[in-house]
Amino acid sequence: MFWFNLQHVIFTVTNKVTYTYLIIMNTIFAVCLVFFGCCSNVVFLELLVREFPGCGNIVTFAQFAFIALEGFVFEASFGRKKPAIPMRNYIIMVTMFFAVSVINNYALNFNIAMPLHMIFRSGSLIANLILGVIILKKRYTLTKYLSIVLVSVGIFICTIMSAKQVHSTGEEASEEQGFYPFLRWLLGIAMLTFALLMSARMGIFQETLYKQYGKHSKEALFYNHCLPLPGFLLLASDIYSHCALFSQTAPMEVPVIGIAIPEMWFYLLMNVITQYVCIRGVFILTTECASLTVTLVVTLRKFVSLIFSILYFHNPFTGWHWFGTAFVFLGTLLYTEVWSSIRTAMQGPKDAAKKAE
Repeated sequence: MFWFNLQHVIFTVTNKVTYTYLIIMNTIFAVCLVFFGCCSNVVFLELLVREFPGCGNIVTFAQFAFIALEGFVFEASFGRKKPAIPMRNYIIMVTMFFAVSVINNYALNFNIAMPLHMIFRSGSLIANLILGVIILKKRYTLTKYLSIVLVSVGIFICTIMSAKQVHSTGEEASEEQGFYPFLRWLLGIAMLTFALLMSARMGIFQETLYKQYGKHSKEALFYNHCLPLPGFLLLASDIYSHCALFSQTAPMEVPVIGIAIPEMWFYLLMNVITQYVCIRGVFILTTECASLTVTLVVTLRKFVSLIFSILYFHNPFTGWHWFGTAFVFLGTLLYTEVWSSIRTAMQGPKDAAKKAE
């Protein structure tokens, strides 16, 4: 009997250790995917945009087509698997998702620098809180309102500093494509603002769907990228023209394979692959970690991408930009209550030590 109990204890402890080890390894693997995939995705996107600022549509189409194809094979089982969430709800969600994706990428064609683009999109917390109060009638703590103020001030500072740079450039430049650079920049900011609010509205709609039908994130990922594909017919001429422009770029040899392809096609291919790696990393992270951890990892990833973009591509970034960026990320961490979670985690061992005494 003693040996049976001992074996049972050893078996239970071994299983728990193995399970914990697998969770830790999956989490580390997911974090690596997020940082590698998302950060390198931003790099390849900037390489594309620097050469062809208006290539947002072909980039969005390539990403959607790749993820939809992967989902059709592995998630939808070649169309044999029925969706858990009614299709009419997906159509509404997809309409918003398509608009957000296209507008966010197309805004880069309106004198929007990549660092400002990343900082602006980091302000999604503001839109989520505002629409949460208006639509869902939610009430938040004083700390969360303070965090939103910090994020808002940070984005405002960065936007104003970027506006001064664009305006000074516009005074020296002549009229460009029917618009002065500063007016084009204002239009770009308006597009980013609209996409920010639309993204928050989509998040609220998705939250209500998950409460009603349960979480089906892989299914939602597939339909969000598959159903909008016919919408790209409206952008066919722009996509075709950029295909021709991409094909005219200098050839470069693909590493390992040794095949030479036009440079922009290689950057587009790598952008699509890294986008998929990024999304898969976030998906694994959501299944293994709490939402707080996911938010913290994604926030840190954005910060690393921002730093790399500034240093590697020599994007203009003044002291005021750094000041505003610090406000944005400080407000984000405050909103996710990272500090209180760390303090609670540190307090636990202390309380245990006191009890032991």
